[in-house]
Formats: sequence, C-alpha cells, structure tokens
Amino acid sequence: MVIRGLSFAMQAGDSAVVIGPNGHGKTTLLRTISGLIKPARGDVLWNGEPIGGQRPERISNLGLVHVPQGDALFAEMTVAENLMMGAFPATSWGGRAAALERVYRLFPGVHERADQRARTLSGGERRMTALGRGLMREPRLLMIDEPSLGLAPVMIDAVYKGIAELKAASTTLLLVEENFTHIQGLADVVHVVEMGQIVRSGTFEELSQDRTVVETYLGSL
Repeated sequence: MVIRGLSFAMQAGDSAVVIGPNGHGKTTLLRTISGLIKPARGDVLWNGEPIGGQRPERISNLGLVHVPQGDALFAEMTVAENLMMGAFPATSWGGRAAALERVYRLFPGVHERADQRARTLSGGERRMTALGRGLMREPRLLMIDEPSLGLAPVMIDAVYKGIAELKAASTTLLLVEENFTHIQGLADVVHVVEMGQIVRSGTFEELSQDRTVVETYLGSL
C-alpha cells in the first residue's frame, strides 16, 4: 500500500502541483486517478461521480488525460503520427485539426519536427511531443508526471512556456514535479506528499516561508 488517506479537491481551471520524495506515492496518485491502478479502498470522484477502478479508456473518455514519465512515444512513427494517436478515440477525432494547430502553436519545435521519426528526437522534443499528444485528446484535466525530468535547462524552459500558456487558457492542470523553480507563478496550490499522505499544502509563496519545506524540497529560491 503506497497511498494512505490522501485527499484533495480541484475545481475547473485550477493548477495543482504535487511534490515530495521519490517512492512516496506521487506517480501512484496519477496512475490511480487515470485508472492504471485500482484503489484498494477509497475512491476517485469526478464531478461527484465515483470513477476509481474504472478502465483507463473510460476515464480518458471523461476528459482526464495522463502524460506519464518517460514519454512512451512510438519510436518508428513520425511526430505528426504520434500526435494523431492522441486524437485517435472517436470522441477526439473530429477536433483533430484544431487540436493539432494548438499543439504546433504551443510547441513550435514540435511543428518543425512533424515529419521526423520519434526515435530521432532529443529528450526535450520527445517531452513536448508527449505533451502535445495528450493535448490532442482535448483534456478537461491534464495530468503531467515530472515534465522537466532529465531535460536540459533550455528545454525545461520551452516545456514550461507551453504549460504556462495552458494555465493562462484556464486548462485544469495536475503536475508531479521535482524541479520547483518553474512552478512559481504556475501552481495555485502545492501539495507536499510523504509516505503516501499530504503533509503540507499551500501556495508556493506560503511554502517558501516554511524553512523545512524549502530546505527539503524547494532548494534555494
């Protein structure tokens, strides 16, 4: 059992960030919400309706989209083909042209690589393509697991520029992140998770005044 008694709520347009040590339940939280893990107890509520334990495709059809760690692109497909896989379900296929235009506007580097095979991309280009594929699903809640993981600083800036534009457009965002420099001005609320529980919640500004949180999770601000 990884998550124990963890509970929080979000409203449409909110941007929440989950931080905490490795192995304490952050990724498990996203996988449980998206249906990849069935909760042993408790539930996940979406608009007041229980969805915990439903099949991932059913949860995705409700508008909950999960961009996992590792990108998981189809290596021999082009960038454009990978993006189209995000719109493949019938509920998204009709809006694929407008969604693709939005992705290319948010991530110009992805547009430049549209005809390139995914296996030839840099780490940052892969990350932006994975985010773009999630956006092709037209999410009502976009969950992103460690968007800056393993990226060079210039690529982190490019990824977070796109995420900031999503927030400005009132996209509901739930991020798991280890690079806390970039969540300032992005997160409406930050949840600190330890041993599968939320031990502290607040705005970035509030948590930046907590010496223990700063020294343990935020580093030098």
